[in-house]
Amino acid sequence: MGAEIADWQPPAPPLWRALEGRRVRLEPLSAERHAASLHAANVLDKRARNWTYLPYGPFADLGEYVAWIDANCRGPDPLFYAIVERHSAAAAGVASYLRISPASGSIEIGHINLSPRLQRTAGATEAIYLLLRHAFELGYRRCEWKCDALNSASRTAALRLGLSFEGIFRQATVVKGRNRDTAWYAAIDREWPALAAAFSRWLDDGNFDGEGRQRVSLSALTRQALCRANGVSPETDVRGSGTDRSAPAA
Repeated sequence: MGAEIADWQPPAPPLWRALEGRRVRLEPLSAERHAASLHAANVLDKRARNWTYLPYGPFADLGEYVAWIDANCRGPDPLFYAIVERHSAAAAGVASYLRISPASGSIEIGHINLSPRLQRTAGATEAIYLLLRHAFELGYRRCEWKCDALNSASRTAALRLGLSFEGIFRQATVVKGRNRDTAWYAAIDREWPALAAAFSRWLDDGNFDGEGRQRVSLSALTRQALCRANGVSPETDVRGSGTDRSAPAA
């Protein structure tokens, strides 16, 4: 028998409202408001690599992208957000909640598409932090991250963000006519206070020098946070290696 969960109530679905950060603002995705700037940012990816592991795209033109947003991004699950840069007021990426299950207290972050303008920026990290924070503040017990097991960039990102590797679902689905083994990662509610503190420390302006280079890595901070949350030695990496025998190492 699992541990009894006293006085727990299923959380409400996430609110489709703006989530405010210092570097980015997450806004409910709207073709009218965001499609043009998102499409302009996405075409900077000349080889369309951002679309490799997504089940849709790339889109031939703005009209095709608008039609896709209107047809797929207006419902409650997936719940899509545009990632809007504060300094430019332009949308430069997309992320969503999906597989939202209040009854089990579980929610997933996915459909992440960061344009070249947003990749490897503090704003990109802050966007995921805002989604994690909102989910745990609502009372979700578990926040998941899943990706193609061959997507080494996404797997590395999950570990850096403090999500722990949980295994591989082999032959989980077919995407664009190809097999997909799915790698699972998650953070749970007892880990969130320590992880939130790690994000706050990393995102602080004092963590960056005059050229925007980080002084302390987020990966180091989240590893330490998970050790504290799970009561293990700081030398232990409780996130898991992110590798497995059914797919190449990440």
